[in-house]
Amino acid sequence: MRIGPSLILASRQTLAMTPQLQQAIKLLQFSHLELATFIQHELERNPLLQETSSDDGPIAERESPVAEAPTDTAEALAAAAPALAEADDRWSREFADRGGDGAGAKGAREDAPDALDFVADRKQSLASHVLEQIEIVFSDIGDRRLALKLAEGLDEAGYCRLEASVVAQSVDATLDSVERVWARLRQIEPAGLFARSLAECLGAQLAERDRLDPAMKALLDNLDLVAAGELGQLRRRCAVDDEDLREMLAELRTLDPRPGQKFDFEPIQPVQPDLFLTAAKDPESGEDGWHIELNTDALPKVLVDRNYHATLMKGARAKSDRDFVAERFQSANWLVKTLEQRATTILKVAREIVRQQDGFFRYGVSALRPLVLRDIAIATELHESTVSRVTSNKYIATPRGIFELKYFFTSALPARTPGVVVSSESVRSRIRLLVGGENCAQPLSDDRIVDLLKGEGIEIARRTVAKYREAMRIPSSAERRRLGRLGMSRAQATAPISAAIAAQALSGPGD
Repeated sequence: MRIGPSLILASRQTLAMTPQLQQAIKLLQFSHLELATFIQHELERNPLLQETSSDDGPIAERESPVAEAPTDTAEALAAAAPALAEADDRWSREFADRGGDGAGAKGAREDAPDALDFVADRKQSLASHVLEQIEIVFSDIGDRRLALKLAEGLDEAGYCRLEASVVAQSVDATLDSVERVWARLRQIEPAGLFARSLAECLGAQLAERDRLDPAMKALLDNLDLVAAGELGQLRRRCAVDDEDLREMLAELRTLDPRPGQKFDFEPIQPVQPDLFLTAAKDPESGEDGWHIELNTDALPKVLVDRNYHATLMKGARAKSDRDFVAERFQSANWLVKTLEQRATTILKVAREIVRQQDGFFRYGVSALRPLVLRDIAIATELHESTVSRVTSNKYIATPRGIFELKYFFTSALPARTPGVVVSSESVRSRIRLLVGGENCAQPLSDDRIVDLLKGEGIEIARRTVAKYREAMRIPSSAERRRLGRLGMSRAQATAPISAAIAAQALSGPGD
């Protein structure tokens, strides 16, 4: 028997991931802003694509013209998704081996990893921090609307330069209501956020340290003298001696004039929903149901200019010119079909999410069911990675507010009733409500929250309560007790100064 190199012929089937297929799957996870940018780029590079201003209204799930999307595109997308999701699958299998997957059906172990354990250690944005705090602090819808309006005025340093009268007029509220909400926003950590001036920002930080005495108030009222180095006038106005003044100036330099820069900065922008959900009667059974439609304002409106294509083909003499026009025509057709399939897939996934989370839309977050990507993938016959891409950066406007589709996926916690599980998001919501209604002088400890939840039939460990509380940026009971004592004592400094004087004031005067 001879061993040596040889040629062997064999046939096998493989999936070729063409650039077009990769592009089609990539489009699934684009937000409407990213999609609009991509479409604008395609319009500039492809002369056969034409933008249209069709105003036919929202695309409904039963009336959508995209339901007739070519099956070859749908089959190609379905076949290509697993190829791009190989890395996702490896992570999912590892996560499942640890006991983290399938929680929606069997409940999660207390020691099983939670999705929060896999959040990267990256700097939180100022916008997300403020929005989380607003959700915790304000339960009244009107106050929350005012708070969100004021949050839109935050700059990178954490200051809010809006005029209270302008805000009141824009949201049709009273000036007193704006000032009351603004005062509560200034109690958000870190101290100094939502200040209108440097003096107000520094005053909030000094109040948190219990150092805002009359002498410090006088110093903050005369920051222009600090910047100018007028120590004699400062001593007289603050009624202190040289040593006290030096200590006060030294403490002033330890404060943070830009508390917002502790976070990544991204402007708070209103969310434009991709889908609308409205209550509707089932025409056949007459029962209450839901109607889903795509937001046409968030959809690109493009079509293939076939007349221009015919004109170009008639005028093309060289083979290279004809090949270029044919390639552009094929690319334009593929893009239009892909956009149609994208819309169909979003509707399909959203419809199944609404069906499985029907209780949430009827009764609120307490009825939110445990749900994982696999549940939707099985029901819609899509790959899990496809469902993940479809639900990323997509928002649905419902009678209960605007939510990202990812919001409806939540792990499970066991209840005392056999076979019953509750979603972790509903437990987080319950913790927020318990903390929001507590006595500031006697805040609830984590152990007490555990006892209250167990009294409601929810089995949960103390470390899980602590993890959820920290993820929601809720301080510990000791910290909340301290903040409760300081909250009412924070004085508001009112001396406005220029940015140039502010920068000089922080550097400290020379002796």
